[in-house]
Amino acid sequence: MKNKIYLLIVAGGLGFPVLSVADATDAPSRFALGVKAGTLGAGFEGTFGISERFNVRAGINNYSRKFEDTESDIRYDATLDLKNAGVFLDWHPFAGTFRLSAGLINNRNGIHLSATPTANQQIGSTTYTPAQIGTLTGDVTFKKNAPYLGIGWGNAVNKGSPFGFNFELGVAKQGSPKVKLTSSNSTVSQSDLDSEARSAETDLGDFKSYPVISLGLSYRF
Repeated sequence: MKNKIYLLIVAGGLGFPVLSVADATDAPSRFALGVKAGTLGAGFEGTFGISERFNVRAGINNYSRKFEDTESDIRYDATLDLKNAGVFLDWHPFAGTFRLSAGLINNRNGIHLSATPTANQQIGSTTYTPAQIGTLTGDVTFKKNAPYLGIGWGNAVNKGSPFGFNFELGVAKQGSPKVKLTSSNSTVSQSDLDSEARSAETDLGDFKSYPVISLGLSYRF
């Protein structure tokens, strides 16, 4: 059963030089707003230029999707929720579009899952009948504050056309997933549910690092 949980979850530092006074006076401050979409969801982003080589960005993302499936005599209903916000420092080492970024993401991403078996299932060290299990519900959550490192192309506040295109690749260090399982029937012992949850957390260790890919459009004011 837990293998299906993993499948649904899947479906659904760099150093920076010190910013000197001379850098801060290279260019006037500029501001841009943009829209973006990617593995963190879809959302809005604001960029504030503090020099020719340094920008500060802040944005929010949101996305939700439901999944339904039946496998091995178990019906699964899952909801993937992407809810996050971030603040980033961009360094453009060549004063162009290429950038290196570091920041912090407030990570409210997670998955809610319910499973209704129609055959006997082993939970922890015990085998239970469908009547004993009822409906299982599970929640997968992550560390609330995830450090971020990435590279990208695009400078929303650069000179030239007020319209801009942005592409970014990075990774958010969100830590080990936390899994909580409950049953609609008290027949299933909490120790078995906790054992199953701990096993799931161990097998989900690869999700400590979350890949970030995004595309965006911006407009400079």
